[in-house]
Amino acid sequence: MRELDSSPLVIVGAGRLGTALAAALRAAGVPVEGPLGRGAEGSGAAAVLLCVPDAEIPAAAAAVVPGRLVGHCSGATGLAPLAPHEAFSLHPLMTVPAGAGPRVFAGAGCAVAGSTPRALALARALADRLGLRATEVADEDRAAYHAAATIAANFVTTLEGAAERLAATAGVERALLVPLVAAAVDNWARLGAEDALTGPIVRGDDETVARQRAAVQERVPELLEMWDALVGATRQLAAR
Repeated sequence: MRELDSSPLVIVGAGRLGTALAAALRAAGVPVEGPLGRGAEGSGAAAVLLCVPDAEIPAAAAAVVPGRLVGHCSGATGLAPLAPHEAFSLHPLMTVPAGAGPRVFAGAGCAVAGSTPRALALARALADRLGLRATEVADEDRAAYHAAATIAANFVTTLEGAAERLAATAGVERALLVPLVAAAVDNWARLGAEDALTGPIVRGDDETVARQRAAVQERVPELLEMWDALVGATRQLAAR
């Protein structure tokens, strides 16, 4: 869109995401104003992108002068909190650590939406400049989409933390688990969950699973409820 070259995009929210988006878009040749503090709206821009917590989106949107395209970066939120503005959303499907470089978004997925064809086109254009692979996600699907992202990233990290704690009781360092985790994720990416699954549960080795459970109960009993739930879910997956 011509707006990306002729008028600066205002980014509101100077947290990790706002800072990373500003740097990445500038590196891609997009004129950017900000990231500005919450409540600011910049000047002379045709579009404002809000990188603020979900609960603060309505107030931040209300502070923007009507007539501009206004977007947010929330994964779970629809476009309603941006009303009455012409609205769009851009949610990079990528974790953004502090100090992330300008290429942090390249190759990642991205959920976009727009209340008008022009707004949707802007979201797609921004995704393209960032090297993101955009897919349109409807408002009614946002919570499910974001829950899937939570499972894929946050819950996986929680599980690896549990594995690390149990391995430590056997004198095994986290680094030794890393190649196993990387291979499991690679196999899932190539084959899908059902074909990538390995281990004693898929083999039907109930005796080994029972010994594993006893070890969990003895050494990290606080993880036993999670262990049981995951064994049940894995058995369901193996039975498909």
